[in-house]
Amino acid sequence: MKVVVQISRIIVGALFIFSGFVKLVDPIGSQYKFQEYFSESVLNMEFLIPYALPFAVLLIVAEILLGVMILIGYKPKFTVWSLLILTLVFLFLTWYSAFYNKVTDCGCFGDAIKLTPWETFYKNVILIVLILLLLIKVEYIKPIFKGKIPKIITFLSLGVFLFIVQHVLTHLPIIDFRAYAVGKNLKEGMKYPEDGSIPPVHDFMLEDAQQDLAPVLLEKEKVMLVVVYNLAKADKNGFPAIKAAAEKAIKNGYTVYGASASFTDDLLLAQKKYNLPFEFLFCDETTLKTMIRANPGLVILNKGTVTQKKNWVDVSELELK
Repeated sequence: MKVVVQISRIIVGALFIFSGFVKLVDPIGSQYKFQEYFSESVLNMEFLIPYALPFAVLLIVAEILLGVMILIGYKPKFTVWSLLILTLVFLFLTWYSAFYNKVTDCGCFGDAIKLTPWETFYKNVILIVLILLLLIKVEYIKPIFKGKIPKIITFLSLGVFLFIVQHVLTHLPIIDFRAYAVGKNLKEGMKYPEDGSIPPVHDFMLEDAQQDLAPVLLEKEKVMLVVVYNLAKADKNGFPAIKAAAEKAIKNGYTVYGASASFTDDLLLAQKKYNLPFEFLFCDETTLKTMIRANPGLVILNKGTVTQKKNWVDVSELELK
């Protein structure tokens, strides 16, 4: 039984660490997922939407930290009970999503691995069984280090995780699992897979008053897209830096456009207020949120290939040749 418990401990710990890590590098993605769960069409808890990011960060850090704690054997009773409660919450959410067909992707592994709600539900059922085994035989879970070392590792890990969250929220995800990552070609991403499923890049249109300019822009070598998915939620402090970067890009032969899902009149007012040297094109908000975790942010394309992405705070790092 001791061997079974130790194997279960490793599986549970590794799974929680992996699940937490792929979300830790992109907490904004988890924020969007919480907003979806809190929406009227799902849990109808819209009053919690403004707190989606704190919820996401708390969940992510708890998930990965508990994974570390179970592996090193720090406070085993507290850790196993916490794992059980967390997994029961996940179990309910995934069952609700699957049974009522509310959320097609629970986001349990971020954008790294996509699972259907039912696949995630059954994964959580297996996790519950393993955690209950650990709870029944919790006396077999011993610290792998002596003295205060497990405690030190736990608090050092917490500090590292919080630093990563702060860094990612200030800049961009450390690892980008999405179809708009640097090095990805959007034209290739638009092709339908052989099984007929939805292509990784879909709903990518850049429309002016007359047509979709995306096909034209994806053929150009030097394109800068200024992404402002929602003008009302944009960090207004970023527009002076965006303006300077756009002017520099234009001088270097780049075609520069803004991309937003906001109303045209509001965008025209912002363009005039901040003296922005480019026009805005309409694009789906979800697509823009997927493209870059910044508002505003910059995306550089070369014949459809993403070559650079920067949050507005890092525009000075752009290489515009």
